Amino acid sequence: MMSQNQNKESKKSGDNVRKRLLDTAEKLFSEKGFASTSIRDITREGCCNIAAVNYYFGGKDNLYLQVFRRQLDKMKKIRIKSIRDAMDNSTGPANLKKLVHSFAQVFVESLLAEEGNPQFINLVIREMLDPQLPQEMFAADYIQPIAGAFKDALCKLCPQLDPISAELCIHSLVGQLYQVVRATNLYRKIRQDNNPVLDVPRVIDHIVCFSVAGIRACIEEGQLNEKA
Repeated sequence: MMSQNQNKESKKSGDNVRKRLLDTAEKLFSEKGFASTSIRDITREGCCNIAAVNYYFGGKDNLYLQVFRRQLDKMKKIRIKSIRDAMDNSTGPANLKKLVHSFAQVFVESLLAEEGNPQFINLVIREMLDPQLPQEMFAADYIQPIAGAFKDALCKLCPQLDPISAELCIHSLVGQLYQVVRATNLYRKIRQDNNPVLDVPRVIDHIVCFSVAGIRACIEEGQLNEKA
C-alpha cells in the first residue's frame, strides 16, 4: 500500500501534469487553432504521453473546454470581486460611480494584451471566428453570474431603476468596454501611440462618466413615464 506521503507526491505529480497539459494546450490552440492542433502536438511540446490527455480530460474536445473554463473562472471571480469591493462600505460609502468604475477598470485591464493574458485573448478571438464550445456554457457559467451580481448591486444603489432598464444599462456598459479593448489592442499593433484611446485610465473615466449619466437619465425617464 502507498504511504500518505507517497499519495501526496502522486497527487502533486498528477496536478503538475494536468497543469502542463492545460498550459501547453492553451498556447498551441491560441497559435494554431483547434482544428490545426493535434493531441500529439500538445503531448510532444508538453513532454507528456497521449494517455495522459485521455486520463485527465477524456480527449481533445474536453481539454479545449477546460482551457477556457480555467481562464473564465479566474476572470469571473475577479469581476464579481470588483463588484463586491465597490459595495464594501469599509472602503467608503458605496455609490454608483464607485461601482461602475471598479467594474470597468477590472474588466478592461483583465482583457488588454499587455496587462492581461494575450495568449488567451487570441484564443477567444479564434473561438469567436470558429466556435467549438457550447454557447450555453458562456451564458450559464460566465455571463449570467457576473451580470446577476452587477444587477443586484445596481438595483440596490438605484432602487428607482426598474430591472429591465438595469439589464440594458449593463449591456450598454459592457459593449463600451469591449469596444475599448478591441480598439486599444488594434492601435497598439499599428503603433498609433498618440491616439487618445491608448490613455486607458482617461478612457475608463470617460466611460464611467458617460454610463453613470446614462443610468441616471434612465431613472428620470422611468419616473416621468410613471407620472404620465
